This record gives sequence, structure tokens and C-alpha cells, in this order.
Amino acid sequence: MQSWTDRLDGKQAADVSALLDRATAADGTAPVSEQGVHAVSGAGGDGVRHLVETDAHRIVGYAQLQPGHGEHPAMAELAVDPEARGRGIGSRLVTEVLSEGGPDTRVWAHGNLPAAQAVAHRLGLSGARELLQLRRPLEGAELPEIVVPEDISLRLYRGVEDDPEVLRVNAAAFAWHPEQGSWTEREMAERRAEAWFDPAGLFMAYGTADEKRLLGFHWTKVHPQQGDEPAIGEVYVVAIGPDAQGRGLGRLLTLAGLHYLRDRGLGAVLLYVEGDNTSALHTYDRLGFERFHTDVAYARA
Repeated sequence: MQSWTDRLDGKQAADVSALLDRATAADGTAPVSEQGVHAVSGAGGDGVRHLVETDAHRIVGYAQLQPGHGEHPAMAELAVDPEARGRGIGSRLVTEVLSEGGPDTRVWAHGNLPAAQAVAHRLGLSGARELLQLRRPLEGAELPEIVVPEDISLRLYRGVEDDPEVLRVNAAAFAWHPEQGSWTEREMAERRAEAWFDPAGLFMAYGTADEKRLLGFHWTKVHPQQGDEPAIGEVYVVAIGPDAQGRGLGRLLTLAGLHYLRDRGLGAVLLYVEGDNTSALHTYDRLGFERFHTDVAYARA
């Protein structure tokens, strides 16, 4: 049986979180993004809807629908309990979120695993957006030196007083991005409250002529060890304001974060980048990153 809700109750949220953990362990990749995980606990933003499929009162499938806004279509993510796969649950969840979200709804397949590709083929869906995970080693690998131009001031995040400028640059840099570009003070507060948050890993670039107006920032993240998987760093967000493009700030800020992550003793670093972001891909290629993993958003052809 399927049912929609605007908010999961405490038991549902716990059961869905456990289902997502089982799916991650079985597939080697998380089926729902960080933002989606926040929404499971009720902290993911307004308008998020949750679809659960139950069998004998046990949740065996879950889908989440993030509403569309403006030119951005609705986005969905889903997971099926590994013990309940092969019963058509994935196809039913996708069919329902496409019906609920509208004709332009996109459904993420994190890792683009064979089962997800099979569902997409069965339902006549095609890839509409590609998100790449790139990685590079840190341990035993050379990193270019950090050279800060004379007209640039590089410093660390100081706290909530910096949030308005971070949010302004983030919104401008990711105006095209349906998830990242919509961050508010709530998203900042949620991430500051995370166990992984470290203000020493958030680098901010200002012009020396105006040290109140942020030009760009690099927010790093550290994923703790999980089982046999060692801890790994992440280039979490690199945002450059449109008025500061072309000054090499993306490379400068990325390098600052890579040096920081290496100095913490991490052996490798990952990042996510849109598959059609050619300028960013060029920068990361020059810094030694290679493709590791692909997420695909499927939509009706």
C-alpha cells in the first residue's frame, strides 16, 4: 500500500532512515542526497512530500518529492529495501512521483545502478541531468602551492556574522541550481549543527579594496570512516560570485581546501560537479581529479 504525507512521524522517520542505511550498505552508494536526509527528519524545507510503500505495516519503499519552483522542475529520490527488491516496488514509486510531481519531474538515480537503469528503460525515461563524483588522492600526491594575489584576502569563516555574504554569493553562483541555489539561513544553521562542521575548513576570499564584500568561498567537509571505508575529504561547495569570475579564485580556494584536508591526514578527497559544467571540470582536471561515480536524473523523454 502506498501513502503520501507532508511530514513523517517519529516512527516513520526512524524506519525510513534505517531503510536508507540498509540500501546504502547494499549498493555502496546513498540513495538519497544530504538535503533529502535532512527532509526525512523534518528539516528539509517547505513543500517536501514523502511517499511510503508498506507491506504488512513495514516500510519497504520510500520516495521523496521536492517541489519545483520557477523554471526548476520537481525532483524526486527513492529507495527500496534490499530485502524487498524484485517485486516492482521501484517502478511503482517512480510512476507515482511522476504522476504527483508533474510531467517535468526528474527522478535521481544515485550511482545510476543497473536496477535504476532497468526501471528507467521500462518506464520510457531518459537521462536529463548528470552529476559526477570526482576523486583524487591526497596522501603521497603533490599539490600545487597556494599563491594568493596581492589584491585578494583569504580568511576563515568567523561564524553567523558571515552568513549573509555566504548566502548572497551562494545564491548568485548557483542561481541555475534547483537545490543549492535556494539555501537560506536554515540550511546554514543545519549544517553548522552537523558533527562534521569545522569553521577552519570554510575558506573565504575578499578583495583587499573591500573586505566586507565576499568574492567566493570554499566549504570543505570530512566524511568519517565507515566500516572498511577510510575517512575522506570533500570539496563540499565552491562558489564564486558572478562579478568575481575569471580571476582564478576557483582554483585558489579549491587549493586552500585541499591543503587543509591533506594536513588533517586524509588520504583522498571527493567532489560533485554537474556533467555539463565544462569550466569547473577543466579546473578539477588540472588539479588531478578523475571520474569515480555518476548520478543521473531521469525524466520523461
